[in-house]
Amino acid sequence: MSGLGGEVSLHMDAPPEKVWALVSDVTRIGEFSPETFEARWTRGSTGPEVGAYFKGHVRRNGVGPTYWTPCRVTRCVPHEVFEFAVGTEDLTVNNWGYRLEPDGTGTRVTEYFRLEPKLYLRAYWLLLGKLRGRTNEKGMRTTLERMRTVVERDS
Repeated sequence: MSGLGGEVSLHMDAPPEKVWALVSDVTRIGEFSPETFEARWTRGSTGPEVGAYFKGHVRRNGVGPTYWTPCRVTRCVPHEVFEFAVGTEDLTVNNWGYRLEPDGTGTRVTEYFRLEPKLYLRAYWLLLGKLRGRTNEKGMRTTLERMRTVVERDS
């Protein structure tokens, strides 16, 4: 990962297609994420594909403030990668995603984020990146652990 992001990986005892069903269904994120407590497809989008739109309802740091954020799917390869941009078409701030790799009889799942390399975001990251990066990594680990519980129970 670049200096403007981070990632967390976890092994799940489930095949990539089962994990894919969870990570690509944005309507389920509220079950897993400590910050995004709901999401819904928008603009006529109904599922994961490049160009699909959704919005996430976020509670920053799990305590507030609360806001809706627009998102657009930017990479979508079933059973391999699901990535989306956060922000408007004119102003992307952050990118989030999941990479899936077969790992023995299960799947190595990596959740990651990457800020856009814009000057003001570089300045933000220089000042607050270490703190926000730790918060994001803790949130990603929590998200993946909660997903693992569900996907392993259902496998």
